[in-house]
Amino acid sequence: MQKKLFWIGLAFVLASSLQVNAQHSKQDSTYKKWLVGSSLLMLGNFIPNDPHKPEYIQLNAGYRITPKDVVHFRFKRSTYDWPLGMPWGELFDGPRETYPGHARILAPTIGYQRFWWKGVYTSVYVLNAFEKYMDENGKKIGNGFTLYTDFYLGYQFKFFNDRFFFEPAIGISYWPLRTGVPDSFKAVEQQWPNYFIQPGLDFGFRF
Repeated sequence: MQKKLFWIGLAFVLASSLQVNAQHSKQDSTYKKWLVGSSLLMLGNFIPNDPHKPEYIQLNAGYRITPKDVVHFRFKRSTYDWPLGMPWGELFDGPRETYPGHARILAPTIGYQRFWWKGVYTSVYVLNAFEKYMDENGKKIGNGFTLYTDFYLGYQFKFFNDRFFFEPAIGISYWPLRTGVPDSFKAVEQQWPNYFIQPGLDFGFRF
């Protein structure tokens, strides 16, 4: 009897699930598939009297393959003169230890985003960062490559009939592979870890 009730219950759950999925599939056909956007982190370029401006640019494009799954393509460009693993407190409040020069980075990126409940999501990105190292006189001293993996937990806010969105998040960036770093740069960054906790402040437009 218990086994019979189990199979009847299982059949009911499966039938209900199929019905919900069918309703979602019908509704999903009207979802906006494509998105473009950027990040509010670019506002850091406009901090007055900052001698360490990041010259940060981020362009986002994505495609929504299901209501809960999105693939992302990004392009990032920035300039930095401090060790990447330096914590936020040291970076902004403490005596910043900088490189003897700076690095310029170009990073094409691919990512995957999964929505779990309402606007809650997790995402993972892989950045192929091509870096150019410059000394204090602006002379090129080498080229390098860093493989970054970024992980985020965030929430998506929707506006104007799901056409605009904003995604505050907390994430961690980890780089398992880093090559071509000049010895003078290594001497500065060797005391810091190969990961960095960072915010995410993406926004965008769907169509």
